[in-house]
Amino acid sequence: MNRVFALWQTAVGKKVAMAVSGILLVAFLISHMASNVLVFTAPEKLDAYAEWLRGFGPLLWVARAGLLALVGIHIAAAWQLTRMARAARPKGYARLEHQVSSYAARTMRYGGVLILVFIVFHILHYTTGDFHPDFVPGEVGRNLVVGMQVKWTAAFYAISMIAIGAHFYHGIWSVFQTLGLNHPSWNRSRVTLTLGLTLVVAGGFLSIPLAALFGLLR
Repeated sequence: MNRVFALWQTAVGKKVAMAVSGILLVAFLISHMASNVLVFTAPEKLDAYAEWLRGFGPLLWVARAGLLALVGIHIAAAWQLTRMARAARPKGYARLEHQVSSYAARTMRYGGVLILVFIVFHILHYTTGDFHPDFVPGEVGRNLVVGMQVKWTAAFYAISMIAIGAHFYHGIWSVFQTLGLNHPSWNRSRVTLTLGLTLVVAGGFLSIPLAALFGLLR
């Protein structure tokens, strides 16, 4: 335990924590997206999936707590790395030029803040029903469709999904870097895998609010 704590105090340890928590969160997002798009077939299928999850009883709450812990670790590591970077360079660049960093990389921190706001809203919207116009416990598919009928809500979800897509793209790319899986002979495959996962996952999520905004989700 002391070694783990000592590793956490280093920049390398924080980067590894971000990478590992990021991989696990990516796995969750893939499964979450796959279940959400069931709403396009029939809302009842999403209800059946939710009922199956509730069948795990206390284990479902353990999984939820684990997800929140992963988000907390990810945010804490990112925040502390930012502070360490600022402490290492207390005076800013006289002239800032972006050489190789992508737009997604440069907006990672701001996108992270938006995603955090979105997570809080999402829980209050679809889990507790506080921000939902007509929340019915247990009717997950119906709640999803009705909740997206509010235009500003659907627009906020769409913007948040774009932010998640940018975060997702840069995050997966960074995982390869952090874990030492970057090599010229692999880079083309890394780009294909990263872009493909981003388009499938973020695109799947984004399709729901866009369908609502264009009147295709009813």
